[in-house]
Amino acid sequence: LQAAMAEGHEMVKFADLFSSLLALLEKPLLVVLLAAALGLVVLLRMLNVGVVESARVTQLRRARELIVDVVRANSCHPILVHLAWHDSGTYDQKHKALPWPAAGGAIGSIRFSKEITAGPNAGLSKALKLLDPVKVACPEVSWADIIQMASATSIELAGGPKIDMCYGRVDADASPDQSVAPFGLPDAYPKDEPAAHLRHVFGKYDGMGDREIVALSGAHTLGRAFKERSGAVTNCAGEAGATKYTCSAYCAAGVSGTSNGMAGGKSWTSNWLRFDNSYFSLGGKMDPTNLIAFPTDTVLETDAGFKPYFDKYAASEAAFFADYAASHKKLSELGSNFSPAEGIRI
Repeated sequence: LQAAMAEGHEMVKFADLFSSLLALLEKPLLVVLLAAALGLVVLLRMLNVGVVESARVTQLRRARELIVDVVRANSCHPILVHLAWHDSGTYDQKHKALPWPAAGGAIGSIRFSKEITAGPNAGLSKALKLLDPVKVACPEVSWADIIQMASATSIELAGGPKIDMCYGRVDADASPDQSVAPFGLPDAYPKDEPAAHLRHVFGKYDGMGDREIVALSGAHTLGRAFKERSGAVTNCAGEAGATKYTCSAYCAAGVSGTSNGMAGGKSWTSNWLRFDNSYFSLGGKMDPTNLIAFPTDTVLETDAGFKPYFDKYAASEAAFFADYAASHKKLSELGSNFSPAEGIRI
């Protein structure tokens, strides 16, 4: 009945219900009374579910509207994508047999101190603060949903693909004991061989392989790295740490898409607020002074398993968008507990 109501078939279901009750008039009085009582219970349940689900859908839609405003006002597409990745990326399938939310994942636990203050998440508290007003305005929407919605919306607003997102995630009430920093997240300069490192990280996730590794790496077409956050570059926030693509003049001119003028850091691409396939040109190899190409980036072009996808996405933005959208959806649902179980689409 819930599914039917979600599809807008309330009147059909009501008509079927009353037709069935009328047919019972030929039955003995006791049966009719019992059937009528049962029908009333079902009807009230349908009405209650409809009101609750309608309120959630309304708030989910309102949350997206508010997120659009936040992104456009702050040009914060990259940090919102980063936040969602680091929430869902804690997932480890070796713990999925334990009671939820032991395996981690897209459960909203990045908002807790153990995670948000850890090294891999340096600077991401800013993203949570940007989304605080959304949560206040839409209390029925979970943090897990808001975080993942913000990421998918940012990708779309930056010119990327529309992702088939599912909502209704339940929030964890604490960071799982099994989640220990650095939470199995990727490292720009891993101690082991870069390809092996990436496969180890993605090997923790359900249904992720070389295709997903290369596609999701392409999200680095957005954003910058900062010394005070990842520590993977020497470029800090502010004009002193800027490159020719992240200086105030470049940002204010809107060359990198819409921008709030914040300078500093070092980007993978020249248009770091535009989602396209330019990441796969590996600009940092040709212009290391101004652009990034970490070992975990360059290995995608040389490793035998990664290279076919790398070349495919470099040649076709459409192919990249298709695989990215599917991979992003997978990532956004890792470890999630949906209510209702089938999720909610808006």
